[in-house]
Amino acid sequence: MDSLITAAGLALAKGDPLGALKRVALRDDAPALALRGIAMAQLGDFVRAKALLRSAARKFGSAEPLARARCVVAEAEVALASRDLHWAVKRLDTARSTLAAHGDGLNAAHARHLEIRHLLLIGRLDDAEHALSELGAPTLPPASKAVHELMLAGIAMRRLRSSAARAALARAAHAAREASIPALAAEVENALRLLNTPIARLGARGENKLLLLGEVESLLASKALIVDACRYVVRRRLTVITLAKRPVLFALVRALGEAWPADVARDALIARAFRLKLADESHRARLRVEIGRLRRALRPLADVHATKRGFALIPHRAADVVVLARPVEEQHAAVLAFLADGESWSSSALALALATSQRTVQRALDSLAAAGKVQSFGRGRTRRWMTPPPPGFATRLLLPSPLSIA
Repeated sequence: MDSLITAAGLALAKGDPLGALKRVALRDDAPALALRGIAMAQLGDFVRAKALLRSAARKFGSAEPLARARCVVAEAEVALASRDLHWAVKRLDTARSTLAAHGDGLNAAHARHLEIRHLLLIGRLDDAEHALSELGAPTLPPASKAVHELMLAGIAMRRLRSSAARAALARAAHAAREASIPALAAEVENALRLLNTPIARLGARGENKLLLLGEVESLLASKALIVDACRYVVRRRLTVITLAKRPVLFALVRALGEAWPADVARDALIARAFRLKLADESHRARLRVEIGRLRRALRPLADVHATKRGFALIPHRAADVVVLARPVEEQHAAVLAFLADGESWSSSALALALATSQRTVQRALDSLAAAGKVQSFGRGRTRRWMTPPPPGFATRLLLPSPLSIA
């Protein structure tokens, strides 16, 4: 491999895409195309990056399976960075096997990390945790170790384990400093900020309070009866009653939980659960039926008592009743939550991550765009959505972890 290719590869490893392009921008041989593709990805031009990496893979051909596999891994990383979650996982798995068979353990581990990140983005935590446990972090170089620890922290945060998340992020920060990759260090700092950002809102006795991750973890371990409006469950410690598929019952128990220890008037419950402004006798009869169903569902944790004007929630052994909700509750809040990571998402990727139809996501995005809360760029299959950047600040230009292709 000639000196220009080596120098360009080293520049990319340090997070210097312009320095790499200065050396290979005018060349169209396979190694140069691959490095140009990675450089364009670090500069944010994902469409051009994919095209260059595919051209490089074709030029390498079957005669150079190792280099071709590296191009496939680089293309998968570009797809992940652009939140194109429909890329061929089987191709990446095949490339990983090829890399491992040819002794390239570093890029094989990187390919596995990409697969795990994909699992995290679509919410398959158990699969991601199992796959991550198979990789040995102590044997990885600093950059890969930082990525490994970031994913451990991501799993811990999603499972509400604040201590484990902080420990993993501390190790990730140390590894990122050793790697001297600015983009990687920035990703670790961003993850650390999440631990100091409210993730939920607590409602109790008519008052509201924003909670951090550690505070939510402590609340779930307490003796309180929790009406969880984030996951649509009612829980006390390890006893969990899910009402995700029973929205009327959850609306009723949330109204009762917000008013506890007071009761809630029948007309107010009808308006909350059935979304009606006026109530007649038929609606009151329906309310009695739904309250009966709610009593049966909550039997392990609480009862619902009738009062003169309505109903009240009576916990069995809990010292308190609280409502745990999202920090911001508005229409299409789930879509906004995914876009809050600052990355650009396709509507199909959002549909996959939210486990809903693409048309539903598109309607939500159109509504949010009309309100000025999201913006899009590109057309057709290349259209991506993101939250508008703060005025006066540049958007992030670098990928989280550059792929070494030297």
